[in-house]
Parts: sequence; structure tokens; C-alpha cells
Amino acid sequence: MKKTKILLMTFITLFVINGCDEEDFELSNPSGLSPETFFRTEAQVQSSVNAIYANLQTIGLYTRLYFFEMDNMSHENAGNPQLEADKRAFLEFSFDASHPPISWYWESCYRGINKANFVINNEERINAIPSSLLSDEKKDKFIGEAKYMRAFYYFLLVTRFGDVPLITTIPEGASGFPRSPEEEVWNQITADLNDASQSLLPKEATENGRATQGAAYALLGKAHLYREQYQEALNAFDNIYGEYSLEDDYFANFREEDEFGPESIFEVQFDDDLGNSAVWNSNVSGADANEVTFRGQEYGFNDWFNVYPSDMLLDEYEEGDIRYDETFYFVGDTFAGGLIESLPNDRRAAWRKYQNYYKDVNEDQASGINMKVIRYADVLLMMAEAENALGNQAEAIGYINEVRERAELDPLPTGLSQQEVFDAIVHERYVELAGEQTRFPDLVRWGLAGDVLSQFGFQEGKNELWPIPNNEIAANESISQEDQNPGY
Repeated sequence: MKKTKILLMTFITLFVINGCDEEDFELSNPSGLSPETFFRTEAQVQSSVNAIYANLQTIGLYTRLYFFEMDNMSHENAGNPQLEADKRAFLEFSFDASHPPISWYWESCYRGINKANFVINNEERINAIPSSLLSDEKKDKFIGEAKYMRAFYYFLLVTRFGDVPLITTIPEGASGFPRSPEEEVWNQITADLNDASQSLLPKEATENGRATQGAAYALLGKAHLYREQYQEALNAFDNIYGEYSLEDDYFANFREEDEFGPESIFEVQFDDDLGNSAVWNSNVSGADANEVTFRGQEYGFNDWFNVYPSDMLLDEYEEGDIRYDETFYFVGDTFAGGLIESLPNDRRAAWRKYQNYYKDVNEDQASGINMKVIRYADVLLMMAEAENALGNQAEAIGYINEVRERAELDPLPTGLSQQEVFDAIVHERYVELAGEQTRFPDLVRWGLAGDVLSQFGFQEGKNELWPIPNNEIAANESISQEDQNPGY
């Protein structure tokens, strides 16, 4: 197996930790935790922190829907006829507040936040554990992980919904919380990440799959960049510049055997050896065994093939860019099943990135390839964007060229204007990060979504955000229809 799993049962059972000293570490998903039962031993604290990560492995997020939602809205994908209506809605921007995937996204994030709050709000109990049972360094690390994950879930929420309830305590009662201004949510994100960056450990000192100091600085820089706080973004990124490196082989970022490589900063873990018995009832809870993603089968040309790379995306690549052939399959390519003589529906291309076809003839629902959330190439291009916004075009070009060199492309020339450098960043992020769920939020924050996506039904002033789910409005006494996002 590529990872060692920590077996976590419910709060009424004993916790058995297997392989805690192993290099690799699978994040699983306990449920039903309580302060009275936990926070007495390292294993108990560790298991409550593991539960926070588990909500990434839900159908509402990375197991099935998140990649569809973002890749479809950006129109990096086009849909084959069999694409289900709930996913086609993101291609057409026809979703509304009753759309189940949006509700599952919302609830998956808030359940993760609630688990993080459970740990953070019991910091005093954790610190009271004798150091003979849990070292101070590990105490700080566990709290740092909880703060990183709370910030990450709020990042997912604020970028999709704008103003959202800001909950940092364990809720008491059922009255609910009102929407907090977006600025307050961003401030909480940056506060949590600042704290996490001081207590988390470097990548080399951390079990694979957990938040690290580098991940905290990377997400902190990204949060500042989204708020157009360019110097603050650079200050965060400077802490990790040179601490990571680009993979020599671009495709290694998307192979199961090369996970957690030198370019990886944070990724969502999957391992098809570890069970998926809960996969069809894991829309939001993150409970029980759900250690796989459907990404391979959903996108795979020799399997469900629900979506395929859009012409708009394919046409963006420069001639000679090696990422073109390493991101997509074409007729005449080979895979584990031999020569690709044709693609279904006579499509021009199919996805290679995140597919198992380099080793398997067919995909199944149990893909174990991790999903990259932040990698070093992304950071380099964000650094270029911040430098360019500050008027430092030469520095920005340097970061862009680091990425282009691996793609075996000529470097950008010196002397480009700020707009020319910005255009180069837009292009480079598009092709470098294709199918990695960055394109749509990039277009929104740059103010380009209307120009690029209006032909597909995108409405400016509305579709930059998703609607607050109807079931949240119905259940939350502090939110009414009057609080709904514009246009919904």
C-alpha cells in the first residue's frame, strides 16, 4: 500500500493507531467525538484532527462533484450526451438554490469546520495533556492543522458564496448563524493561516497528507492574492520560495506512484486499497470508509467519459508545449490497453491528467490518485501575478519562465508591459493548471468571467457566486430569502 492508515472507530470504541512512525499516513474519518471522551492521549487528539480532513473525501467535494463543478463552469470541460443533468447545470449556469450538489458542497465544508472548531475550542484540554503523553510540539501541530483546515474550508465557502456564516465556536441550539461580511471571513482565514504557519512543521518533518508549514504559507499567500493584497501575498510566498521545486516530469504530478513529490504542497489523499464502503452515502458527512475518487471513471475515455477537454482549452496551448501531450490523450497515442485508434463520439481529445490509463486498461469508481490542491508551479505563477501588480515586471517574468522552462518553451522576453505580463500569466495559469479547479475562480477575481463565459450562459452580477442553498435558508433562523445572493 502507498500509505499507512490510521484506523479510527466511533467515539464509543477504542482507537487503534497503526504505523504512526511510518513515512506515509492515511487520514480517515471518525465521528461522534466529544471532549469528555477525547483529548486525554495523543491517539485521541490525532483522531479528532483526522476527522477534519475526512470531509474533503465526500461526494460534495473531492470524491465526485468538486472537479465537475469547477472544470465545467470554467469550460475546460465540454459535456458528452450522457453527462448527468446535475453536472450539466454547471456547464450551462442553470443551477439554482435547490441544486443538491451546491447544498452538499456547503454542508461538507461546514461539517469540516465544525470538526475543526471542536479541536480548536478544546485547545486548553489538549494543552493539559502531560508532555509525557503528548509533546508540546505535537500539541501545537495538531492545533495548527485544525486552523489550517478551518481556513481551507472557509476559503472554499467564501470564494463560492461571498458572505457566509462565520462560526468559530461549537454551536449551541438550533437557531443558526447569520451571514457574516466577506471581509470578516477573509480576516478569519488569514488569522488562522498566520497562526498555523507558526505551529505547523515543515514538509520533511510531517506525515504525508497533513497540513504543513509550507501549505499554510501557500494558502495564506493565495488568500492575500485573492484580496489584491499583493505585498502581503509575496511576504507569505517568500517563506516557501526555493523550499519546493518543480517535478522534472510534469505528468509525475498526476501519477499515483509519485504523490507527495517535490512540487506537492497540499493534496487530498485517496487510496483504493483502503476501502470505499461508504462512498454512495458520503455526500457530506466524511464518515466511514470513503478513500477513493470518481475522477478517473467520470472523465475516462475508455469508461464513463462524461466530459472531454473543450476546444477552447485545447486551442490555448502553444506549439511545442509538452504539457499538451501530457495533459490529454489523442488518437494515435498509446495507453495500457494499446493504441488509441479512435475516441468515443469522435472527440478531439480526452483527459490524461489524473487518469489511471498509464497502467490500467479501464478505470473504476475507486481511483486512488490524490487530487493536488496547491503545487509549486501554482505558487510561482501567483508570485508572478503579485510582482506584476506591484509594477515589478522583470521579477514576474522570471517566475513565469521557471514554469515555461519545464514545458520546454522559449522564455518570455524582457521589456514586456504590465498588461502583456498579465496576459502571459492568464495564459500560463490556464495551460499549466488545466483541470485543477483554478480557472473559474481566476476568471472571476480577474473580472474576465463575463467576457469568456457569457457565451455559455454566465450572467455577470449573478454567477460569480452560487446561491445560498434553500435547505440552509429553511433550517437557519438567522438567514432568510432576503439574504440570498443577487439573481437567485
